[in-house]
Amino acid sequence: MKYIDEFQDPELARRLLDDIHATVTRPWALMEVCGGQTHTIIRHGIDQLLPEQVELIHGPGCPVCVTPLEVIDKALEIASRPDVIFCSFGDMLRVPGSGRDLFQVRSEGGDVRVVYSPLDALRIAQQNPAREVVFFGIGFETTAPPNAMTVHQAKRLGIPNFSLLVSHVRVPPAIEAIMTSPSCRVQGFLAAGHVCSVMGMGEYPELAARHRVPIVVTGFEPLDILEGVRRAVRQLERGEHTVDNAYARAVRPEGNPAALAMLEDVFEVTDRAWRGIGVIPRSGWRLSARYRDYDAEHRFSVTDIATQEPAECRSGEVLQGLIKPHQCEAFGTTCTPRTPLGATMVSSEGACAAYYLYRRLDLAPAARTAPLEASPVV
Repeated sequence: MKYIDEFQDPELARRLLDDIHATVTRPWALMEVCGGQTHTIIRHGIDQLLPEQVELIHGPGCPVCVTPLEVIDKALEIASRPDVIFCSFGDMLRVPGSGRDLFQVRSEGGDVRVVYSPLDALRIAQQNPAREVVFFGIGFETTAPPNAMTVHQAKRLGIPNFSLLVSHVRVPPAIEAIMTSPSCRVQGFLAAGHVCSVMGMGEYPELAARHRVPIVVTGFEPLDILEGVRRAVRQLERGEHTVDNAYARAVRPEGNPAALAMLEDVFEVTDRAWRGIGVIPRSGWRLSARYRDYDAEHRFSVTDIATQEPAECRSGEVLQGLIKPHQCEAFGTTCTPRTPLGATMVSSEGACAAYYLYRRLDLAPAARTAPLEASPVV
């Protein structure tokens, strides 16, 4: 399949690895921003095949994981109401709130439905005019345009019983927060290609220049990751800090004009809380004044919910790249996919889930020097 098999070629992977080994002369720490990239790295053992001087730090790139506990509890409260049909993508149903999740709400009689598109939720609203239908709108810049378009359609078609519970976040402010943190060790970024395919690359040059870090836009297959690392390491070794597009097959510098216009119409930028991290200024979206009637948070008056994360859960540190998942004392013991303490263990893009799924329970030194003949990049 085009862009799958050819981007998992073990011989090309070996060549890229050889180039990285030949280039690096000192320790460098790179952060991949996207959870999908994290899973590719762990699944294929890319971090173990890189030179020991190159460390990959897992960033807050899982949209499910960074959805704050407060918003999860708001979703649970709304979904529990008898007059509500609550619609969500399936990966949100097992994310723990304060004591329960959406699966439990459904088992208790709540009408919680898994949909594959926000437009599915809009059709459900049309078919059930006597009930309120809420779609759980979470994610980065990739899922925001279809959610915005659905709200736009609801207004255009005059469907009053549809609303959106919004928890959208933006990548560039998160990079800014990471780089200004006193504990930051990141020296370069692998930016998420799907985000840039929507938003373009316009916000990244100023970040790269101000913080003197290379930002390489890349994809999600093994060769995409290796090429992104290769380009970032070359810049670091040369003392450069520019934005480099290694995902030109999908990303244009200007992004997607139609998607950007829809975002501009429906949403407005706001401060947003990130689970385990805290409030990052101007890091999210909310519905603009024109579409405020479709804001589920206001429609159902769930604005004053106080929450507290489990003390033993260190997912916030995982999301900030301060620790690896297996360094959390609860990992694999009190926190498993069946008994998760945090979203990073249940999300399909969570770092903890990746480490658990691919049995990365520790990082033995010998693993970092595995011969290329044993490369799992296939």
